[in-house]
Amino acid sequence: SFRNVVISVFGAALSTPPTYSQDLSRYREFQLGTNLPAVAKQIRVKPSEAKTIHERPAMIQEMEWQAPLTDFSQRGESVGNILFRFYNGELYQIVVAYDRERTEGMTAEDLVEAVSAKYGIATKPVAEIILSSTHLLNGGEKLISDRSEKVIARWEDSQYSFNLFQYSSEATFGLVVYSKRLDALAQAAIVESVRLDKQEAPQREIESRKKKDEENRARQEKARQANKAPFRP
Repeated sequence: SFRNVVISVFGAALSTPPTYSQDLSRYREFQLGTNLPAVAKQIRVKPSEAKTIHERPAMIQEMEWQAPLTDFSQRGESVGNILFRFYNGELYQIVVAYDRERTEGMTAEDLVEAVSAKYGIATKPVAEIILSSTHLLNGGEKLISDRSEKVIARWEDSQYSFNLFQYSSEATFGLVVYSKRLDALAQAAIVESVRLDKQEAPQREIESRKKKDEENRARQEKARQANKAPFRP
């Protein structure tokens, strides 16, 4: 149950219309299944900047790109940010959030028409897409929050899926693109990781408390040694 990116030098890649047609294996210049270092190079960040969300039974990582703040009149790009998700180093999901100002006044049908021009005829299923975000708390504990959004339109084949939605909490649109095979593997791994975390939580709490007690005793002993000799009654 887990789910929750490029202008300047990279802007050309985002704004250039693709030469392919109805290729659901990629969003613009990003190919699903690409390895993490290659995607990091595309968005001009270091691979080490990827955030590790889960480590077992598979490595789940995220990498985010956000559009730089520029004058609205100079913006020609509709994307506000992109979140890339990786399963064992392979890009399995892309979450696109479109810029609110660049989509202001546009209707859902406007978005469907624009996406359909590149990816073919859309279906309009009665379905929801789960958007999840994971926050790492102090001590490494994970706080996972989920929310579902109604799918406005979907473009898919046997291997890939594009899902257009509108955020219920704000007047902007988003697009979730994923590999069905990799996404299924990632979701199964995430469920198992969450199960293991919950199972081991009591023991981790005991170990954390023990570590804090030991650190406190060491601190007290250090203070004792520093204060004992010069103490004058």
